[in-house]
Amino acid sequence: MQTFKRPDILLYVMAAAVPIAFGVWRSLLNNFSIESANFTGVEIGILQSLREVPGFLAFTVVFVLLMVREQTLALVALLVMGLGTAMTGYFPTEVGLYCTTVLMSLGFHYYETVNQSLSLQFFSREEAPFMLGKMVAIGSGASLFAFSIVWVLLEVVHLPMKGIYLIGGVSTMLIALFCWFYFPKFEGKVEQHKKLKLHKRYWLYYALTFMGGARRQIFVVFSGFLMVEKFGFSAADIALMFIANGVLNMIFAPLIGQLISTIGERKTLTIEYLGLIVIFCGYAVVSDPRIAVALYIIDHILFSMAIAQKTYFQKIADPKDMAQTAGVAFSINHCAAIVLPALYGLLWISSPALVFFTGAAMAGVSLILARLVPEKPAPGSEVQWRSPALLSLQRKP
Repeated sequence: MQTFKRPDILLYVMAAAVPIAFGVWRSLLNNFSIESANFTGVEIGILQSLREVPGFLAFTVVFVLLMVREQTLALVALLVMGLGTAMTGYFPTEVGLYCTTVLMSLGFHYYETVNQSLSLQFFSREEAPFMLGKMVAIGSGASLFAFSIVWVLLEVVHLPMKGIYLIGGVSTMLIALFCWFYFPKFEGKVEQHKKLKLHKRYWLYYALTFMGGARRQIFVVFSGFLMVEKFGFSAADIALMFIANGVLNMIFAPLIGQLISTIGERKTLTIEYLGLIVIFCGYAVVSDPRIAVALYIIDHILFSMAIAQKTYFQKIADPKDMAQTAGVAFSINHCAAIVLPALYGLLWISSPALVFFTGAAMAGVSLILARLVPEKPAPGSEVQWRSPALLSLQRKP
């Protein structure tokens, strides 16, 4: 049994715990908010903006780490996320959903911030792409389990959504308690800086992170809402769609990790953003629910390629900056996320298509930034202003 008490196993178990609570919360949210709280695009936009406030405040992780170690903070965050999810069904009002969402989100974003730092510390640069892909696959497997349970409880058992929220939240809390008592306290290879600082040489990573956060909101908030509002999907239909996502991500996430190791971060990010431009334009004009589901699933697979952002940073960064920069990056990622969902909620009322076309434009900006990522990132080689083809021509006599 002692061989299982390793840092990587801890990361895998925690990676499985998150999607159980968050998957239940996300799969039921649109239907629960519309059926129980009479939400429109405006209210769902406000809720999603509030959900991102803890993400914007993720930089405060650095100060919390002055008092507790990263592993402890990750497990406490899981407990808080599970609690927020478990309480959601018991407050089916506008204010109630806002409050439980912020509580769930506080745990989720603190966990994600610390988890990124721990992952980049515990995994070597050579193994990180595959291991991070493996973590995504494990998370997808847990999501698959959660969505399957949601579907069974809705369609077979006919359990109210309140009870499903409770089961999902408590399950994550129990896993967090298991990790607390089973695993020893692990130490990172390098002591982390515990002060806030923006590093000029990481500017491209910050820019990619900012644009990723802005663009991600359109997918997270409005692609699922499109399925419910435009095509009339039930909560069980949404759960089935998420099940398909989970199966495909279990297959593709480790392969994407291997792809990053083979072709590098620059090319991987280029593929992701080109694909997202097409996907968002498709969302804007789609009229067939089957095509909409296909777009949603492909969109979700492309998000696994964002692993390349993390491995790019790992290759250019000082190992002591992992925790510090993870908090700063999460805050940067959520700068636009606080404002955009509410603004897009208003835009959604007049033109849902325009919401997705602006998402395509954001993906275009990300594509330009991706072309600045070097073929071989390293400290001192954080940005490549000229294309590899042009550089090779200039080297020829």
